[in-house]
Amino acid sequence: MPSTGRRQVALSVGPARVCVVDELVERVDDRDRVLGMVVRRRQAIREGWLHRVAVTVCRDERGRILVHRRSEHLSRFPGFYEVEVGGAVDVGESYEQAAARELTEELGARVLPRLLFTFLNRSGLSPHWLGVHEAVVTDAVVPDPDEVAWHGWLSRS
Repeated sequence: MPSTGRRQVALSVGPARVCVVDELVERVDDRDRVLGMVVRRRQAIREGWLHRVAVTVCRDERGRILVHRRSEHLSRFPGFYEVEVGGAVDVGESYEQAAARELTEELGARVLPRLLFTFLNRSGLSPHWLGVHEAVVTDAVVPDPDEVAWHGWLSRS
């Protein structure tokens, strides 16, 4: 099986278990051009190096938006509520490929997300290019409990 460039480590901290994923990412410049340097995401965050992240806002056929609470085991933002699903763009992936992979990994959803836009996000843990997608999820969502603690569909009314 080919390596995905992801290393998952489970750490025990007292009674808690923390899941840390350290992906390989490509450094990019301030115009989102690949620089040809592959680094661990943890190092890119620590050093403030630009890299790519893909997120997707999911809707169902009725137009409701998926909301979820991140697992308490995650190293980044444990227990936080989110309206997007996503993560780092792996080496050689497009934003769309990364978004589709993350939807499958986190929600068990096999859909093709549509890229809406990219922008340079200089806030958060570290600066990164963010590819924002949308997807219509027609099948049942089966979240990975290591990633998602709870999920629900939110409507406007």
